[in-house]
Amino acid sequence: MSSMSFDIAHLLAGSILVLSFVLLYQDRVSAVLNVFALQAVALSLSVAWQAAIQNAPHLLVTAGIALVMKGIVIPAALHRIVRRLGIHREVEEVLGAGPTMLTGLGLVALSILLVLPAGQNVSILVREDLAFALAVILLGLLMMITRRNAVTQIVGFMSLENGLVLAATGAKGMPLVVEISVAFSVLIVLIVFGVFVFRIRERFDTVDVGALDQFRGEQGERL
Repeated sequence: MSSMSFDIAHLLAGSILVLSFVLLYQDRVSAVLNVFALQAVALSLSVAWQAAIQNAPHLLVTAGIALVMKGIVIPAALHRIVRRLGIHREVEEVLGAGPTMLTGLGLVALSILLVLPAGQNVSILVREDLAFALAVILLGLLMMITRRNAVTQIVGFMSLENGLVLAATGAKGMPLVVEISVAFSVLIVLIVFGVFVFRIRERFDTVDVGALDQFRGEQGERL
C-alpha cells in the first residue's frame, strides 16, 4: 500500500472520530442530526476508499447503504420527528460539555492503549483503523449515557453502529449480507425508537427519558 493510500484511509477514519466529538459538543437537537449526517457521509467515503485499496467491490454497496440510509433517509426521518414534536431546543445533558469532552478524550486514549499493543500480528493500518473504530463506538456509548433526550440517544446508537461498520471494513471487509442485515436492523430500531419517542411525548409532554424514572418513582410510592 502506498503512503498516500495509507494517509487518506487515516484521514477519513480520523474525520469520523472528530465528528463523534462534534456530536458530543452540540447542544441543539437539529445540529446533532446535521452532524450525524456528515458522519455518515464520512463513513461512506471511508468504506468506499477501503473498497478501492482492498480491491473489494462489494464494499461499494456498503458505502452506498451508509450514504443513502444514514446520510439521507435516517437524518431526514429524525428531522421530521423533531418538527412534529416541536423539540427544537437545547439537548438535555447529564454532564456538561467540558467533562463530557474530557471523558471522550480518555476513551480515545483507552482505545489506543487496548488495540495497538494487542494487534502486533496485523498491519499498522488495520490496528489504527480498529483503534479509531473502537473510539467511535465508545463515544457513541458515551453520548447515549450523557444525553437525556430520546432523539439524541437514537443518534448515539447510530453513531455506535457507524463505529462497528468502520471496524468491520477496516479489518479486510465483511460479507455483504451482514451489512444488508445490519441496515435493516437499524431501520427496525429507528421505527421502534420513533414509536417510543412519540409515546413518551404523548404520555409526559416531553422527550426527556428522565420522565420515565420519575414515573416509576411515583408508581412505587402508590404501591
